[in-house]
Amino acid sequence: MKVDSDRELAIMIAKDKSLEEEIRKDPAKAIAKIIESPLKEVPSDIGIYRIVVSALGLTVLLVVSGGIYLAANKVTPTPEILIALGSAAVGALAGLLAPTHSSK
Repeated sequence: MKVDSDRELAIMIAKDKSLEEEIRKDPAKAIAKIIESPLKEVPSDIGIYRIVVSALGLTVLLVVSGGIYLAANKVTPTPEILIALGSAAVGALAGLLAPTHSSK
């Protein structure tokens, strides 16, 4: 029941009449209770993250090996779908593996 803004608090009070009554009786205690209530933890599922990174890495490897095979067999021009798949997979990997900056 934690809120991040005064707008969320106002919506929460409007929806919950018992909370409104608590705030009328003792505002400081009721609001402190709301502020101190823990956030619902989102389970960190690194299994899915690993599957996605593995699939993208496999895609990059297949595209590179396919490009080498086509170059060795003198197939020109390189199919655009191969270039697009490789570029998209490398970009997605970069986005997933890049460190993020937290604002805290």
